[in-house]
Amino acid sequence: MAAVGASGGNTVDPAGAQRYAADWARAVRRLGFVPLSAAETERLLLGHTFRLAEVLLSAEPPAPAAEEVGRSLVAAHLTEPGVIEWSVRTLGERFRADVLAAAAGRPGLDERIAVVQGALAAGFARALRERTFVQQEGIARAMWQARDDAEAALRDSEARFRAVFDGAAIGIGIAGVDGTIIDVNHAFADMLGYSVEELRQLNVASLFHADDAAGMWELYQELIEGKHEAARVQKRYYRKDGSAVWTDLAVSLIRHDDGRPRFTVAVVEDITERYELQQRLRFQALHDPLTGLPNRTLFFDTLAGLVERPDAPGRVGVCFLDLDGFKAINDSLGHALGDRLLVMIARRLADCVAEQGYLVARMGGDEFVILVDGVAAVEDVIAVAESALAAVAAPLCVGDQQLAVSASIGIVDSAVAGTSVVELMKAADATLYWAKAEGRDRWAVYDPERSARDLARSELAAGLPAALDRGEFVLHYQPIVSLLDGRMLAVEALVRWQHPHLGLVGPDRFIGLAEETGLIVRLGEWVLRQACRDAQRWHTEFPDAGLVVSVNLAARQADRPAIVDTVADALASSGLPAELLQLELTESAVMGSAGEPLRTLHRLAALGVRLAVDDFGTGYSNLAYLRRLPITCLKLAGPFVEGIRGTAPADADHRDERIVDALVRLAHALELWVTAEAVETEAQAERLRALRCDTAQGRLFGPPGPAETVVARLRGDGPR
Repeated sequence: MAAVGASGGNTVDPAGAQRYAADWARAVRRLGFVPLSAAETERLLLGHTFRLAEVLLSAEPPAPAAEEVGRSLVAAHLTEPGVIEWSVRTLGERFRADVLAAAAGRPGLDERIAVVQGALAAGFARALRERTFVQQEGIARAMWQARDDAEAALRDSEARFRAVFDGAAIGIGIAGVDGTIIDVNHAFADMLGYSVEELRQLNVASLFHADDAAGMWELYQELIEGKHEAARVQKRYYRKDGSAVWTDLAVSLIRHDDGRPRFTVAVVEDITERYELQQRLRFQALHDPLTGLPNRTLFFDTLAGLVERPDAPGRVGVCFLDLDGFKAINDSLGHALGDRLLVMIARRLADCVAEQGYLVARMGGDEFVILVDGVAAVEDVIAVAESALAAVAAPLCVGDQQLAVSASIGIVDSAVAGTSVVELMKAADATLYWAKAEGRDRWAVYDPERSARDLARSELAAGLPAALDRGEFVLHYQPIVSLLDGRMLAVEALVRWQHPHLGLVGPDRFIGLAEETGLIVRLGEWVLRQACRDAQRWHTEFPDAGLVVSVNLAARQADRPAIVDTVADALASSGLPAELLQLELTESAVMGSAGEPLRTLHRLAALGVRLAVDDFGTGYSNLAYLRRLPITCLKLAGPFVEGIRGTAPADADHRDERIVDALVRLAHALELWVTAEAVETEAQAERLRALRCDTAQGRLFGPPGPAETVVARLRGDGPR
């Protein structure tokens, strides 16, 4: 904005006007809330500064313009009292010096400034008063409108309430604090079979069902006493004809303005059909649909109720029953007949414990469980189990089939305190497995020590794969020596588990587990490859020793078509000559070989490796079949060697000696090498020499040891 002045002269100082407006804006913002930003406030007040300067220097009357500036301050919501006070005061004290310095000596300027001060204040006051009047008038109009709206809303609310009350599909009733019915709608009256007028003559207590009356009146009294503001329950009411109706009841307390109870409002819905459906669904959810017995959910809920109470006393027993061979019945006679059989067995089990009141439940399939609570000793549970076995074992006719069924039962008896549902059922399941394993048609009682052994065995089985991945298995080697001159001709590779917590674990504890889990294939391949690597090192260091390494092949390994390629790769990757590797197979694995297994043996022999039959004599061998097999050695089973204890007749079992003699003669007739296992004494070695046995192994010639012991023996540092 350009400066203005008389006769076209520039008598307004723009910089001074800018400073004055900035001070004015800071003062305004300091004095109270300003709805504008700092920049917007300063621009507004700068315009007012130039307008006041213009009117002071012009010939026009100053009052109208100054009054307009005062009104503008109010219009901009700069209405704090301090704002007008600062504005008027600084007009007299600073405006001339800061903004009109060039016109300081102009005649009549002081009088015009005084007029501007008054007009500014007057305009500010008039605008503020007018705004106040407008606001008061608006408030008054709003009050009258609010009162009219409230009265209309009340009338509408009452109309809506009456429409809802009379036309609601669910029952609504209003009663006094003494229970006297004040009003009900038609839905409430129709639900109970009364007329509205009849119900207005009754007390709510007369409608309560006898089984619920005490509880309902107590709840009603608690509402009246203010203990609850509202309640919701499912309760029964009497109809006028005496029948019962199940309702979903929501009742609320209405108070006077001073807080005293005034009356109660009840909203009632007929849920009789829904309640009956819920009961049917609950029964179905907790009972087996085939047999009608309680199902596993109800059983576990009941058992949990016994064992999870903090003050649970006494003992509890569980009989976990499984039918023997039920799958065969299903497969041979059909599932329909199997289902009928299960229904009959379920009825028998329920009948046999009906007098004692014990819970019989179907867990699923052909598994049932009997919960024996309140027992004094395990003999009580055993008696229940024997009764159940007898009930199952009695012959029964299903259609035109007469069947004889047996069962196995796992029994758990425990003090209720300190046990849990999970522990009890885990123990029952394990014990049932014991009963099955011991021959079926019997019961077994839970044994914590046996369970601990089974658990340890399971933990070992679970840890086998990771142990193999971590390289925790090691090989020990047992010497196989010539009975003629005592030289070490071969070593047998025996695997050990260097367990991080149990120490060195023997194969008797984990080989069976590896076979059960199928890990024996991976483990056997590792043994084969490691034994080949060790044997190649010995062959490189002692080429004249001709030491053979003998490795056991599990039946699963020998049955795999890839075994030939695996052996060939182990030889190739290690560099071991094929003639220095001997593979030992069990008698059962080779004696029944035909077709592809027999071809596999011939392919292994074609590689140049030796094949030996381990533990020969313990199976039911077809001796004539031996000549068809590409084997090079028979290893006599240890029990025969153990019978040869000495040279005196009293020290030896002559039957074992004659068997060994016959086996050695048979092997030699087939041009096979013979190795005797488990040789413990010099007397045994002497008798074996006399029987012309070729080689032997056992504690007498050295126990299994790490690969370093083989090296020491080859160097001459150990026994030969």
